[in-house]
Amino acid sequence: MHPAPSVILFSVLSGAGFGLLAYLGFGFVHLYGWLAFLWWGLGYGLAIIGLFASTFHLGNPWRAWRAFSQWRSSWLSREAWASVATLLSCAPMALSDWLSLDLPRSFGVLGGVCALITVFTTAMIYTQIKAVPRWHHWITPLMFLTFALTGGAILAGQNGLAQLLCGLLLGVMLAVYRIGDGQFARRAQTLGSATGLGVIGEVTVFEQAHTAGNYLLREMIYVVGRRHAVKLRGIALVLATGVPAVLLLLPGIWGAGLAAVCHLIGALAARWLFFAEAEHVVGLYYGKR
Repeated sequence: MHPAPSVILFSVLSGAGFGLLAYLGFGFVHLYGWLAFLWWGLGYGLAIIGLFASTFHLGNPWRAWRAFSQWRSSWLSREAWASVATLLSCAPMALSDWLSLDLPRSFGVLGGVCALITVFTTAMIYTQIKAVPRWHHWITPLMFLTFALTGGAILAGQNGLAQLLCGLLLGVMLAVYRIGDGQFARRAQTLGSATGLGVIGEVTVFEQAHTAGNYLLREMIYVVGRRHAVKLRGIALVLATGVPAVLLLLPGIWGAGLAAVCHLIGALAARWLFFAEAEHVVGLYYGKR
């Protein structure tokens, strides 16, 4: 699949933002006054910037509001509603921490639950696509949630928990690569099965269906070199998990800040690969497998 920068930014930044909102909502961090305003503002800012970035992948961004109308059948629509629910349900607790209103923590717990549900709905947008075998697996929502929890823990200053989650994220990422690499083969899809002509013999491409580029070739088929993929996987693993875990050992806010930056860079590299390595079955029609 074509790794669109807008979707990569959306999924990484919103995931980190909703992860931070979850920790703040559940009460892992007890902040008051302007410090609470800054931390809640960071969570809201990352979430909103990520959601705003996603609209640039639409043909007409001004029609993004129409996503809310298909909640019965579309995970994209459910994500839109879950995002709004999260931002609204977290607001009372954010105001309480900022203005010292002493509202019950249950207000924040509701917002935290909504934040994690939002991350899950984002993951399901991709998981439910059967035509992309690499995504169509339970490991995909687990990866999204683990990234959100890890990034949120780092941003929330939960250093010990963040280090544990970095180790968990490392295992999840390795599982994603191992499982994903074999998903297309396990589907046993071929050019013959794609065209329905496999019953009469081996099917090959005699001539391409188009003399020029088209939407399917541009958006659904993207080829990344195996050597480059291996290098990027290493970069993503090190920056998203290893380096942050070490930097969190440093005292003060600088260690946590550098850990957050490194984690986000690693998350961006991992999310780029998430799209670039995803093989759509439509590629069989063009002999791209």
